[in-house]
Amino acid sequence: MPTFRCKIGLADGRVVEKDFDAPNRQLLRDNLEEQGFYVFSIKKDLLRFFSFSNAGGGRLSGQRFLSFNQELLVLIRSGLPILQVLDTLMERMESPAVLAVLRQVREDVKGGASLSDAFEKFPNYFPYLYIASIRAGERTGDLPVTLARYLEYQRRMEAIKARIRSASFYPAFLTGVVTVVVLFLMVWVVPRFTSIYADADVELPLMTRIVIGAAEGMVSYLPVVLVVLLLLGVAARIFLCSEKGLLLRDRLLLRLPFFGRLLSDYAISSFCRTFSTTLSGGIPAVEAMRMSRATLNNRDLETRMLDAVRRVEEGVAIAPSFEKAGFFPPVALRMIGVGETTGALAEMLTEVSDYYEMQVGGRLDKLTTLVEPVMMLVMGVLIGGIVLAMYFPIFQLAGTVG
Repeated sequence: MPTFRCKIGLADGRVVEKDFDAPNRQLLRDNLEEQGFYVFSIKKDLLRFFSFSNAGGGRLSGQRFLSFNQELLVLIRSGLPILQVLDTLMERMESPAVLAVLRQVREDVKGGASLSDAFEKFPNYFPYLYIASIRAGERTGDLPVTLARYLEYQRRMEAIKARIRSASFYPAFLTGVVTVVVLFLMVWVVPRFTSIYADADVELPLMTRIVIGAAEGMVSYLPVVLVVLLLLGVAARIFLCSEKGLLLRDRLLLRLPFFGRLLSDYAISSFCRTFSTTLSGGIPAVEAMRMSRATLNNRDLETRMLDAVRRVEEGVAIAPSFEKAGFFPPVALRMIGVGETTGALAEMLTEVSDYYEMQVGGRLDKLTTLVEPVMMLVMGVLIGGIVLAMYFPIFQLAGTVG
């Protein structure tokens, strides 16, 4: 996720500069203004791309954040005062960076701040949706219920993310194996056969000449190719750090065969579950839609959703507003329309999320089933073709001698 350096004005008149992680500049500006800050400037930190030493910044990963909140929920339900809850969490915290954050949170709470306001000072550690859920629970007096609802939401999101990672691991692994084996054959094995055939002074078949020519070109120009690829990678990364680059990439992803529909279904499932969670927490519909927009994780879809939010603000019903956004399927629109009419919108959004979560799971199963034989076929053709091309002249010579 891109990092932005923001110059913001606080309620007490102070002007400070802070770094925030956000999907895009406009969404970050909206979130900061909704929190009551005056935004002077937002600049993307392009140099963060070249910084690897502090990657992650000690923050909690998805599973660790889930464990942290499970402990928080258990302690709050036990009836302990919030300061004792924070003390207990600090005793069990292993990350020095997170421990320092919790110490500051405890000091703020001890000074009279609410838990949500204390967490809000550390947006890189506590997501905006999480802070809003806690604030809603504090307002209604049912913080354990709100926190439990958020935990259930996070469990579902982590489960589907894990499934996506699992489905993509095997193709990535096979791709890496194929690349390493082909490079080894072309850079080390083929040149040795080339010297043997040069000494033998024989007419080589076309397939063998093609492989030898490709290997010689790869060996000769490999340093140049690597430098060019590195420069292209850096240029592409810098371009993709711009709003235009991100928007172009996300639009192209949605147009990919099979994968475009998979990404769209996953975005709809994530958005509807987040929208349902925030509505159930007592957050107004328009604010809940704005908060949930970031979970679409696609600039093109986020832009269209922002237009839908504006239509709802103008008095248009939610289902017709989503229909004009152009990416919600008819089934989802009908279910949302029924939920809006009957007053059970949060429950119906959960049903929509469950349905498209199953759709994503089915597509991932198809992808996993299809990728394995395709990758094995590609591996066999590439490696077998190279080996056959290099041994074919030997077979020819043996047949001639015989």
